[in-house]
Amino acid sequence: MATAESGHLDDKKVKDVEARGDGMRDVDVDVDVGVGGDDILQLEHTDPVLNAKMHLVNNAIDEIGFTAYQWKLFVLNGFGYAVDSLILLIQSIIASQAALEFSPGYPNGLTIAAYVGMLVGALFWGLSADIMGRKIAFNVSLMICSVFAIVAGAAPNWEVLGLFVCLSSFGAGGNLVLDTAVFLEYLPSSRQWMLTLMAAWWGAGQLVAGFFAWAFLPNFSCQDPSIFPNAAPCTKANNQGWRYVWYASGALVFVMSILRITIIRLKETPKFLVGEGRDEECVETLQYIANKYNRPCSLTVEKMSACGTLDTRATAGKSKWGLGGVWGHIKGLYSSRKIGISTSLIWLSWTLIGLAYPLYNVFLPDYLKSRGAQFGEPSPYITWRNYALVNFSGIWGPVLAGWMCQTRLGRKYTMVVGALVTMAFFFAYTQVRTATQNIAFTCVVNFCLNIYYGTLYAYTPEVLPSAHRGTGNGIAIGWNRIMGILSAVM
Repeated sequence: MATAESGHLDDKKVKDVEARGDGMRDVDVDVDVGVGGDDILQLEHTDPVLNAKMHLVNNAIDEIGFTAYQWKLFVLNGFGYAVDSLILLIQSIIASQAALEFSPGYPNGLTIAAYVGMLVGALFWGLSADIMGRKIAFNVSLMICSVFAIVAGAAPNWEVLGLFVCLSSFGAGGNLVLDTAVFLEYLPSSRQWMLTLMAAWWGAGQLVAGFFAWAFLPNFSCQDPSIFPNAAPCTKANNQGWRYVWYASGALVFVMSILRITIIRLKETPKFLVGEGRDEECVETLQYIANKYNRPCSLTVEKMSACGTLDTRATAGKSKWGLGGVWGHIKGLYSSRKIGISTSLIWLSWTLIGLAYPLYNVFLPDYLKSRGAQFGEPSPYITWRNYALVNFSGIWGPVLAGWMCQTRLGRKYTMVVGALVTMAFFFAYTQVRTATQNIAFTCVVNFCLNIYYGTLYAYTPEVLPSAHRGTGNGIAIGWNRIMGILSAVM
């Protein structure tokens, strides 16, 4: 295990630099972020008092260990992952059927509406998580998403449908920002790999979307006249399937939002409290978890106070709610040259995959439909059966990625392997000539793509400074959504 003086990061076990300090015991985190032989995050925060306190908090979390509280977080935070993918795919699934009914002038309008909502949601919930805390956003975002998802099913025209899709996506947009941050900030270092595994919930959301489509669209939808020339005109009466999909999705998300509030009763994360100078609340939270699950916790307020007084201006600006507060968090992501390089590379990764992923996955129903027609399988039942199979395969990519991250590959090379294998199968997909090849290659592509995506989801919050984690994660997801908008235009 590398020490504070090692000068480079072990590719399998890298130190959580929140705990970095002279003479302090480091805390293991599976993040391989070495650049040029030096630690990217040699000192996570420029304030040595904050680093010392983060060190104590990390030790306390490791001392408590993994409890049922973290298991609940794994499931309930996983709901947020699932909802983000569910809402994004639902709009792409129902878009063609809704377009047959409303005859819109711009068929890709729903995709743009969804990505605009998720862009604003990622930025709003990400910034607010660093300002007002993780707890409020964690409890509220899914509720907002569920309400507007249900209402979207009753939309009278294309424009109103786009509005409600946008508002529902706004609620869902904060989940990728918050769920990884909240889970990470309660997670002992020995279970860090579970952050990658949690991305399997993304595939679960896709699978649910596929099942809803398979259940409702073949039986309650009008026929496409471009495929069936003798089809009857498409009206609300004979095209209820896409509305049922929204109702079912919204109802499921509503149940998830209630479970998040009633089961976990989330307390504010200790690391956010430390960054705000609220040491007593931080100690109280950790002692509460330790007592509830009969675990040891030696952290005390006296130990925290002995580190010194925190200058909260190091974690925010002079005005917490103004531009100064926001700018303070952005500056914190560039507090040193190496942290700045790390932040920029993360944002670049999210930007590039934000263009590639939607061009494939969001428009996958259209690909399957057109290829099905080409191979003599034009029926909606076959299309949505194939879609469910493809999404089922995506669940297992993050599971494999979680195991790969524990090997000598580490985070970086797991992403490299996932990206290269996905690229190879993308090129191979152009040579598909039969229906069996079509479904097989799309399943493999989705599986491999989620190896990369799942690892990136975990890697991002781990290498961002905890006091600015929500902001950095929100901006990363924001760039991803901007490219999603461009993909719809393309």
